[in-house]
Amino acid sequence: KKLIALALLFSFAFVACEKSDDDESTDPQKIGIVGEWYSSGDNIAVLLSYYFGVDSIYAKFNSNNTYLVESYASGAKTTYEGTYSQEKSGVDLIWNIILNQSTPTAVVSEGIFEISTSSTPYTMQYEVAQTTPSIGATPPTAEAGFGSTSGGQLGSTNIQKFVKIVR
Repeated sequence: KKLIALALLFSFAFVACEKSDDDESTDPQKIGIVGEWYSSGDNIAVLLSYYFGVDSIYAKFNSNNTYLVESYASGAKTTYEGTYSQEKSGVDLIWNIILNQSTPTAVVSEGIFEISTSSTPYTMQYEVAQTTPSIGATPPTAEAGFGSTSGGQLGSTNIQKFVKIVR
């Protein structure tokens, strides 16, 4: 069950955006999730902190549609890697994301994210659920909004909050 819940939050794959001259931009409405993100403390999803002791997460989404996530629980690091695709959902500023995790196990997760640029550094809400292999969860949708994993049964416990790392 532990791996299943972690996979809910860390399986990443995004519907790729078409390359353009704007790819080097820092505007998240042009590049989406590309960049480095960090989460700790109250920003960690309750599902991860309460049930699995996760205390911090580092995530790097590259412009070549690969990703690396490092999750820390009681000083122990778990690394997740794979490819992603992302696309604008058409609902407010919410994007759809699909993650094809290859390490440590092959998993596909789907979900949504939204980046707020109202403060610097930017912040992001992120919610995904494992779809392959099936664990009986259904992914959140932009139409239903954040907290809609498995028809809203998990409420806000599966919502991860990140802060963009600015170097």
